[in-house]
Amino acid sequence: MKNIYDMSLVDLENYFLEKNDKKFRATQIFDWLYIKKVNSFNDMTNLKKEVIASLEEDFTINNLEITKTENDKDVSKFLFKLSDNEKVEAVLMNHDYGNSLCISTQVGCNMGCKFCESGRLKKIRNLTTGEMVEQILLVENLKKIRISHVVVMGIGEPFDNYDNLVKFIEIINHPKALALGSRHITVSTCGIIPKIEEFSKLPYQVNLAISLHAATDEKRLTIMPINKVYPLKDLIKVLKKYIQLTNRRVTFEYILLSGINDTKEDAINLANLVRNMNCYINLIPYNETSNISYKRSSKESIDKFYDILKKERINVTIRREFGSKISAACGQLRSKKED
Repeated sequence: MKNIYDMSLVDLENYFLEKNDKKFRATQIFDWLYIKKVNSFNDMTNLKKEVIASLEEDFTINNLEITKTENDKDVSKFLFKLSDNEKVEAVLMNHDYGNSLCISTQVGCNMGCKFCESGRLKKIRNLTTGEMVEQILLVENLKKIRISHVVVMGIGEPFDNYDNLVKFIEIINHPKALALGSRHITVSTCGIIPKIEEFSKLPYQVNLAISLHAATDEKRLTIMPINKVYPLKDLIKVLKKYIQLTNRRVTFEYILLSGINDTKEDAINLANLVRNMNCYINLIPYNETSNISYKRSSKESIDKFYDILKKERINVTIRREFGSKISAACGQLRSKKED
């Protein structure tokens, strides 16, 4: 059976038309799912019994379960069990501008970034569109809040699950669903060039973030295997084209690893790589894990790196840290359960 949350409004309209019913039923169901947020077809009290019976025969509605939660100041982390007993996770961050949820797109990841806990567990499968949507709904229901921002930066490479990702954006952006503004949605990729090109043609003003983490091919290749397929020269070229087409600013994510990519030379190389681009650099202190040997850069090194970029007139921020007392690294909570 199909997950009801996999269905766009148009999908549901077509479903009812094929059943010789009225397509306004789709709007009724969207209202129950995304406004009233019920989790049972039987709670949809303005539907006829035969319509509910049809929905129960053709769709599932409860596909994820929160099995563990960890909390720290302004942050919570959730472990979800999927219907096949696989596990993914999401992170809720409370900012002064709203509640931001970082969601997963795959069970495991095949990109193989050396510093990443998620990549230590190889990809088992893609999440469906509905499994991505449900992460938001379950957290909203548990915490009794509205998620105002969504970051697609959890377990998995979003552009390796491209079609489901695009449909996910369509659903959460839809005014009759979660009505999340495009500019409140950020998608992160390690740099899959053909999908960046496709993404630039979408009718949504979604934010694009690039997991960069090194400013030369030689150094990036040692920590990010994707660079062998899509080297920096080609990546920067397609991003300049993306900026020109969309008139949107690109974010470069840069995790600082002690003795690896945090020197003065690294900072200068980074400034030269992105100079004159409509972008900004998000410097990220590394969350160490027991399974990976990389260490976080010292506060002094991070501050020096930041100062060099500022002097080079590069837009740069240091990401506020969340969850120092919980399994903060992406994939870490799931990994604990697997090990």
